[in-house]
Amino acid sequence: MRAFLGMSHSPLIGLNPVAPAVEDELQSAIAAARAQVLAFDPELIVLIGPDHYNGFFNELMPPFCIGTQATSVGDYLTPSGSLNVDGEAALALATHLMDSDFDIAVSRRMQVDHGFAQSLQMLWGGLATPPVVPVFLNAVAQPGIARLRRCRQLGEAIGRFLDTGTKRTLLIGSGGLSHEPPVPTLAHPDAAVRERITRKREPTAAERDAKTARVKAAGLALAAGDASMKPLNPAWDRQWMDALASGELDALAALGEDSIEHEAGLSAHESKTWLVARAALPPGTALPCPLRYYRAIPELIAGYGLMFMHSA
Repeated sequence: MRAFLGMSHSPLIGLNPVAPAVEDELQSAIAAARAQVLAFDPELIVLIGPDHYNGFFNELMPPFCIGTQATSVGDYLTPSGSLNVDGEAALALATHLMDSDFDIAVSRRMQVDHGFAQSLQMLWGGLATPPVVPVFLNAVAQPGIARLRRCRQLGEAIGRFLDTGTKRTLLIGSGGLSHEPPVPTLAHPDAAVRERITRKREPTAAERDAKTARVKAAGLALAAGDASMKPLNPAWDRQWMDALASGELDALAALGEDSIEHEAGLSAHESKTWLVARAALPPGTALPCPLRYYRAIPELIAGYGLMFMHSA
């Protein structure tokens, strides 16, 4: 049996204030997701998430990577430490993908950030979770961002791998939906910034603090209607969630890559984590969906969505 959880993340949860009614609604939705997941009681978690230049850098940026070990850096308010990675399952998945002509990178010491850790923290209270297979998806560095069609193919290949086992598996897509936080690109005019996102190194405490302050300020600016900030796009987000709910993944795979950035923001490529995870469940049919939640929350720079589905 398999379940899919699409779960947005935001580094600003708990940092930027939002209206009390919105905060209560958000926390209630997260609690509902937690209840669904704990009732499902997964024996294995396949967690697909992005990175924000904390573990993967432009000096070597794979489109996808499976970790046989993984450590959370503890950015923003997420916990640091080792994830409970099932190394044998990770290697078995990598082998299956290679044997299926799906070339995949493998990290023996993966470093992850809130893109992985926040979902585990919200669902289990920290990193003490059922066994995890972490799958990194590049969502920030062109031209190596995998295209929608390839993301769907990866999810389908993961599904075929899971067909060979009997473990009750939860597939989490962590990221999206529409949002454009201040994540730099190699087009940045400052050479020091370009170097920082190219060469892998640990940031100083001062650099971490400056990054946090910059992202917090961006969220407040978006909430205040700053015209320099790209707005969230609830219509795009709901269209994305509708396609996943119906199982009509052809509609997503046919979207233009440029339209993602134009309509939903540079970091909306993170939504592809949902596509990978959903494609591992039976396609072309609407599965039971006991939880679906969405709200655009500009203070968090997040078109924040939650969706839980399961197969029979």
